[in-house]
Amino acid sequence: MYDAKLEVSKLLAPHVTGLETQEIYNMLEVPPNPEMGDIAMPCFRLSKVLRKSPVQIAEELAAAVQENEHIERIECVSGYLNVFLNRSHFIQKTLSHILETGKGYGSSDMGKGKTIVIDYSSPNIAKPFHVGHLRSTSIGNSLYRIFEFMGYRCVGINYLGDWGTQFGKLITAYKHWGSEEAVKKGLVKELVSLYVKFHQEAEENPELEEEARQWFARLEQGDEEARRLWKWFIDISMEEYQKIYDLLDVKFDSYNGESFYNDKMQPVIQELKDKELLKESQGAMIVDLEEEDLPPCLILKSDGSTLYATRDIAAAIYRKNTYDFEKCIYVTGVSQSLHFRQWFKVIKKMGYDWHKDLHHVPFGTVSIGGEKLATRTGKIVLLEEILSKAIEKTLETIEAKNPNLENKHEVAQQMGVGAVIFSDLFSNRIKDVSFSWDEVLNFDGETGPYVQYTHARACSVLRKAGDADVEVQAGLDSTLLSSEEEFQLVKTLAVFPDKIMQALEDLEPSVITRYLVDVAQNFNRFYHEHPILVEDQAVRNARLALVKAAKSTLSNGLRLIGLHAPERV
Repeated sequence: MYDAKLEVSKLLAPHVTGLETQEIYNMLEVPPNPEMGDIAMPCFRLSKVLRKSPVQIAEELAAAVQENEHIERIECVSGYLNVFLNRSHFIQKTLSHILETGKGYGSSDMGKGKTIVIDYSSPNIAKPFHVGHLRSTSIGNSLYRIFEFMGYRCVGINYLGDWGTQFGKLITAYKHWGSEEAVKKGLVKELVSLYVKFHQEAEENPELEEEARQWFARLEQGDEEARRLWKWFIDISMEEYQKIYDLLDVKFDSYNGESFYNDKMQPVIQELKDKELLKESQGAMIVDLEEEDLPPCLILKSDGSTLYATRDIAAAIYRKNTYDFEKCIYVTGVSQSLHFRQWFKVIKKMGYDWHKDLHHVPFGTVSIGGEKLATRTGKIVLLEEILSKAIEKTLETIEAKNPNLENKHEVAQQMGVGAVIFSDLFSNRIKDVSFSWDEVLNFDGETGPYVQYTHARACSVLRKAGDADVEVQAGLDSTLLSSEEEFQLVKTLAVFPDKIMQALEDLEPSVITRYLVDVAQNFNRFYHEHPILVEDQAVRNARLALVKAAKSTLSNGLRLIGLHAPERV
C-alpha cells in the first residue's frame, strides 16, 4: 500500500536530529483546508529540542528536502511545513493498489494467529428484543467484522440472560394467569405480559415475591417442572431473537448464557478462598478493592447465592482457557462500567496477567423521551417494529422510483435495515441516544441509504461501461485525473486503512460510518462534475478506475459496519 505520509516521513527523517521516521510519521497531520497542503508538519514540538524557532525549523526543512516524485512543492506558514503532493504519482499509486486488492482493500494480516473474543447483544430470555439491544448488537457485530478483516480469529459470544430470579417470577405468573395456548400464540409478547402482570400484582400481593423465590430455588435444584418451563421459555425466545438476527445479518459462534456457568462458579469461589481474597462483610463474601479506590466486589450474598460478578469471573477464566484470547471485549451499556472495573481488578488480584486483555466497550443509554427503557413497565420500542417500518418505507420509495427492480423486496430489506444500523453506529458509541421515529426513518442526508445508493450508482456506471472497460488498471493514466474533485476523492479513498486501524484501536465503529459518508459525498461531487463514459478512451479509463476504486472502498466499508452493498436500487 502506498503511504504518502510514510514517504514524506522518510524524506524528512535525515534532516531532523534525534527523531526516528515513525516519530515524524506520528507528528504529521492532514490540514483541514487543502490550500494549506496535503500533509503538514507542525514544528513547535521540535523547537525545544533543536533550540530554534518553529518558523526557522520549517524553513530549514523546506530548503533541505528536494522536490521529487512524491512532492510537488513545500511551503512554510507560521511554523508549519506544508507539503503538497505530486498528484499524478499519488493517484497512480493509490488507485493501482485499490484496484489490485479489491475486496481486500484496507485489510491486513496483523491479527494472524491471534484470537479476539467479543461478548455482545446478550438479551434477557423471555423479554423482547427492543431498541436498547440494538446498540450492543450492532457495535459488537461491527467490531467482530473489523477485527476479522484485520486477520484475527474472532469468537462472537451471545451471553444470554437465561438465569436468575426473573424466571421464578415468570413461572409464578404463568402458573397464576398463563396458559400453554396463550404462550404458543403470543410467544415472547405473552411472556412479557405475564412478567409485567407479576410486578403489577406483586405490589398488591407481596407474597408473590416469596412464591417466585421458591420457584427459582426449585429451578436451581433441578426440579423437573421448573426446568421444563425454563427450557420452553428459552426456546420460544431464541426462535424470536433469531428472526431479528437474520434481519440484521448477525451471527454468533457461541450462545453460552449465564446458566452455562452454574457449575463453574464454585471452583472460582474456592480459588478466591485459597488465595485469601474473600472477606466476610455483613454476612456476605466480598473481595476488598479499597487499594484500587473501588467499592468492594460482592461475590456471595448473605444467603450464599452468587451474583453477576461471580458468573463473569468464571466466564472470563473459562474463555481464557478455551480460546486463549488476545483480547476479550464486552459490549454493554455505560451504566455497567463500575461492575466491569471491579471484577477486572478481582481477576488481577487472582494473579492472572491477562487481566489487562479484558476490555469493556461502553455505550450511552437509550431512552424514549428522556425516560429509561423498562420491560417491567412496558416502556419499550420493539426492534422488530422499527425494522419492519424501515423496510416498509424503503419499499415505498423503490415502488415510486424504480418499480421494475427485480429483487426490490430484498433491496428494501437491505436498505431499510441498513438505515437503522447506520443511524445507530453514526454517533460516537458513548453518546446517549433518545429514540425518535423521525430520526430513524429519515433516509435523507448522512444516512445508510445515501451511502448504499452511492455504491449502487458506481455499480451502474461500471455496468454501462461494459466488462471490457472495467479492467482499466493497465491503461490508467493518472495525469488525466487532474481536477480538484478527482484528487479529493482519491485522497479520501487513500485513508481507508488508517480509518480501519483507528476504529480497531479505539473500538469505535462510528469512525468507519462517518468515513463512508465522506467517501459518498466526494464521489457524488466527482460524479456530478465530470462525465465518466466520454469518447476519449484514456480519460474514460482513468475515471472508470476511480469509480471502481470508490465502489470497492464503499463495499468494504459497508461490510465492516454490518450493511449490505446493493448493486441496484
